[in-house]
Amino acid sequence: MTQHVPRRQLRFFLTAPSPCPYLPGREERKVFAHLPMLDGASVNDSLTQGGFRRSQNIAYRPACEDCAACVSARLPVGDYRFSRSERRVLARNDGLARHVVEAEATREQFDLLRRYLLSRHAGGGMADMSWPDYVAMVEDTPVRTHMVEYRTRSQDRGPGLLAACALVDHLADGLSLVYSFFDPWMSRASPGSFIILDHVAHASLMGLPYLYLGYWVSGSDKMDYKARFSPLEVLRPGGWALLATGDRPGARPRR
Repeated sequence: MTQHVPRRQLRFFLTAPSPCPYLPGREERKVFAHLPMLDGASVNDSLTQGGFRRSQNIAYRPACEDCAACVSARLPVGDYRFSRSERRVLARNDGLARHVVEAEATREQFDLLRRYLLSRHAGGGMADMSWPDYVAMVEDTPVRTHMVEYRTRSQDRGPGLLAACALVDHLADGLSLVYSFFDPWMSRASPGSFIILDHVAHASLMGLPYLYLGYWVSGSDKMDYKARFSPLEVLRPGGWALLATGDRPGARPRR
């Protein structure tokens, strides 16, 4: 695919070292650039293909001096076949209806996010996110993005209860899951896996070849789950390549 050249030269910056949120005892650094307003969507496409991740109007990627554990990961949608266990996850969430809405923050979404963070990430960096912070996360961007709301199916044709949300970028070659969250009562239904599998299905319906999952970090309890999805491509120095079974933690045959 042809790389997009922005109208203005991008300026890249390097953060100072800080404690790594994924691997204890290590430090992280990031290289980042501000996405331009005029052609931010095209620039984001190219940077994502090159291993960057978007947060609001910034694209970043790890630039750690002594560690290369964080690698970009994506699912090739055309080759993806749901395993028996993944079909069970989809079935357990069959009571949810999918609604694609504009990337506009709502209080209902924010209340759901607060419940999710307090239950799952009370000590994390996002635990003290305020309403203005959430508005900025959803709305402050020049790229093609949207929200997907998952609601319980209502008997009276109403909107149903909001159970989960995903902020998703629409790229030239796929969908990118920027951030997702769900009501803690859904935990037994594997909502995180469901959101990924649902987007695999919808990327396929849209004729898009990839679903970008962000970074996979081998050895991190927070990120190891991404290696359960197969086939999974990761970005190596020589380009995108399938993750070998032997590189997957606790790898088991798919059923």
